[in-house]
Amino acid sequence: MTLRIGLIGAGRMGAALAHHLAYSVENAAFVSIADPNEENRLQMARRFGVDQTYCDHEQLLEESDVDAVVVVTPTSTHVDVVCAAAAAGKHIFVEKPLALTVAGCDQAIAAAEAAGVKLQVGFMRRFDPAYVAAKEKIDAGVIGRPVMFKSTGRDPWRTSLKYARREASGGLILDMAIHDFDAGRWLMGSDVLRAYSEGGCLVFPELGEVGDIDNAVVNLKFAGGAVGNVDVSRNAIYGYDIRTEVIGSEGSVMIGGLQQTAMLTLTKNSVAHDTIPGFMARFAAAYAAELRAFVDAVLEERDVPVTGRDARAATAIGIAATQSFDEQRPVYLSEVAP
Repeated sequence: MTLRIGLIGAGRMGAALAHHLAYSVENAAFVSIADPNEENRLQMARRFGVDQTYCDHEQLLEESDVDAVVVVTPTSTHVDVVCAAAAAGKHIFVEKPLALTVAGCDQAIAAAEAAGVKLQVGFMRRFDPAYVAAKEKIDAGVIGRPVMFKSTGRDPWRTSLKYARREASGGLILDMAIHDFDAGRWLMGSDVLRAYSEGGCLVFPELGEVGDIDNAVVNLKFAGGAVGNVDVSRNAIYGYDIRTEVIGSEGSVMIGGLQQTAMLTLTKNSVAHDTIPGFMARFAAAYAAELRAFVDAVLEERDVPVTGRDARAATAIGIAATQSFDEQRPVYLSEVAP
């Protein structure tokens, strides 16, 4: 069996997933692309041998030979595209966040359920070999009862000012830390009760002009009693820095590091190694694995591993954490996601 997939969105992230659709995902046929940017769309089509291209995603959704879509459009458009895809009867894989609001998540989830189509959201860390191995250790009780979650997510560059606007991406906390929030719920096996954030525009003053910040720390209280801490930054000039630790009553698991290549340079006064250049290098295997999981779920008629409700929960944490930063107080999840 083969799942025929159309890609909606031919930007940087779309190109990364297109590569895996074309070369890494068994039982998938990459058959069409939709993007209003003609140059991006046609360049991608030539690169991956895709014959059908469209300016408008609605045109792609009309094609009967498309079974499912991978949605990599701007975050603010996710809900509209997901709802349109569901109405067209297409199974849906959509990049995170599912929406910028809890109501938007609910709308997308309801649309997929009403249409009877699969909806999976792109939280790739759940498919990264190191994160998967850590989850297995935690679930097996190797570290005892999880009591503390610590996660770091730092980019080596400042995002564009257009993207940094909250109406476009949700801002630093929602856009970047949402991966940490989802990983926290998943690894700790618990929902989050409240969030408290501190942060600021400390390196790139121009981000403040569009309503964003460049560094933040978010403290979390889990419903089961455990505590958590997430730090996110846009100025890790040394490289892409993704690390996570879960501390248990009988041990700890640590995920990630700064080194890309297993090679050290040792001189008289220093020991040096390279760093990870970006998310595509760090999570290449995970991006391929999450797409394979989506295809398998559709073809085998089973539940997707990361649901719309998982995405809703992570979005709610991001909204509460952002509100906490704005209002300088702890915000309970019940305030934003009843």
